Amino acid sequence: MQGIIPTAMNQRDMNKAALRGEPSYVWRAGQQRRLEMIIEFAGERITGRVLENGCGVGMYVEKLAALGADVTGLEYDLERAHEARVNSEKIINAAGEFLPLPSLTFDLILSHEVIEHVQDDRFAISEMIRVLKVGGRAVIFCPNRGYPVETHGVFWKGKYYFGNKPFVNYLPRAWRDKLAPHVRVYSRRDLQNLFDGLPVKFIERTIIFGAYDNIIARTGIFGKIIRAILQFMEATPLKILGLSHFWVVEKM
Repeated sequence: MQGIIPTAMNQRDMNKAALRGEPSYVWRAGQQRRLEMIIEFAGERITGRVLENGCGVGMYVEKLAALGADVTGLEYDLERAHEARVNSEKIINAAGEFLPLPSLTFDLILSHEVIEHVQDDRFAISEMIRVLKVGGRAVIFCPNRGYPVETHGVFWKGKYYFGNKPFVNYLPRAWRDKLAPHVRVYSRRDLQNLFDGLPVKFIERTIIFGAYDNIIARTGIFGKIIRAILQFMEATPLKILGLSHFWVVEKM
């Protein structure tokens, strides 16, 4: 997941950012908007047992708990798991492909810009469905291949270049994956394939643009105009150019 990047990143931090993305460190309009989407589609499940699968430093864990949820956070990176434990005792350090949790446990699962980083995304999705209760829902955000910017950076001649790189996602898949082997990007069909054969029904499948808080912080009203235009496009066929898929599935 993408967040504010610390100004002084050493090579070790850069390598971690390449492999696992950067979590959100500051709560701003973009995170709040996504939280409101989660609440809308969770319904009464928001006050049940909730798993954030890939919780980073625990920002969504904290916000969901404040709404009355019994939240468990799972984080693969040990250092980030320790940071998340500052605000919650229910943080597990484990991989999403092998959840150390009983089946039929959770009313709601949040996977926020995470599955693109795991070793096996199909296994990760299967595990989320396994631990959901029947009637429980999984809310998933992940990168859209149609977005004209690769937000995770690229590798070129053995060196990692962090940050937004235009048109990388429009290259043939083999070329794109050579430049960005550290992170997946998804078409609608790619996502559909992850759920094939699983006992789910689809509640929502759409594409959203970002909140562009960094641009607004730099440009003020100009950035707000850009955000308004792009988010308006979510109601048009041009949403195929959006930043992230937003999918909600319910276990049957």
